[in-house]
Amino acid sequence: MQKTSPHTHRFCVAPMMDGTDRHCRYFHRLMTKHARLYTEMITADAAIHGDREYLLGFHDSEHPVALQLGGSDPAKLAKAATVGEDFGYDEINLNVGCPSDRVQSGAFGACLMKTPELVAECVSAMQAKVDIPVTVKCRIGVDDQDPEQSLFSFVQTVADAGVKIFIVHARKAWLQGLSPKENRTVPPLDYDLVRRLKRARPDLSVIINGGIETINDAARFTADFDGVMLGRAAYGAPYLLSQVDATFFDSSETPPLRDDIAVAMSAYVKKEFENGVRPHSITRHMIGLYHGAPGARTWRRFLSENAGVLRDDILEGALGAMRARRDAA
Repeated sequence: MQKTSPHTHRFCVAPMMDGTDRHCRYFHRLMTKHARLYTEMITADAAIHGDREYLLGFHDSEHPVALQLGGSDPAKLAKAATVGEDFGYDEINLNVGCPSDRVQSGAFGACLMKTPELVAECVSAMQAKVDIPVTVKCRIGVDDQDPEQSLFSFVQTVADAGVKIFIVHARKAWLQGLSPKENRTVPPLDYDLVRRLKRARPDLSVIINGGIETINDAARFTADFDGVMLGRAAYGAPYLLSQVDATFFDSSETPPLRDDIAVAMSAYVKKEFENGVRPHSITRHMIGLYHGAPGARTWRRFLSENAGVLRDDILEGALGAMRARRDAA
């Protein structure tokens, strides 16, 4: 019997390949204490056989944090889920939405929408081994599937296996003909279909994902769904996360200032630098911190032009350059 998670999915930051690694999540957590964070997709084989500390390690401040797994072998996924639970993750999420070639060649990700019975086997195997929630992130369909049928049938089959939380990217995935980047924008969004799913299955938690660009847009979905997930918008303009706790979790705390976040991350860079981490591995997630604010161009330029410089004071330099530019304006 799975334990009920003490944290909600009211606002989530989407798992993003080459994006939401431990450094990115630490950065995001400085702006929101309550949003649920997700790892990049980690394959079951990597979780079992790879460098676990490198792939799965995370800072205690990241909670609530979920491990997203990729795979289609029930036994391997069950083993990987136990590894994730042992590491202290709050949730195991199965990727049934990624359309990349690498994922397709491994027979997992979005192509699993075609085999809901296999997904049901996978989640059943994981649930049998862990006490934390096992959730699924999916699309509304793939290729020539009729979403009206594919989404409802898929959710029915997987819910019958015990899954109670579904994160639905409200687009189809085209496994042939569109790149992963195009699959994030080209297939039309169908929020109404996912609304109908939620109305038909009030017993399930349905979190909406896809095409949501601002906190105000996200807040408008809370009347219809159990939660909202933002991906690229939160990554490209991360300071919007500073509005999350007040908007979605009724927090009365004053949001941190951008400059204070930069100073906190500077201390983090210095600590990680002592452990052999290249500063660019961290600062690359921070390019958009000042998006839309005075000095943003100077900030972006400094970090981009100094990406290869092995200096642990790189953020101090960027902050100084930006402040000088602001003072001169």
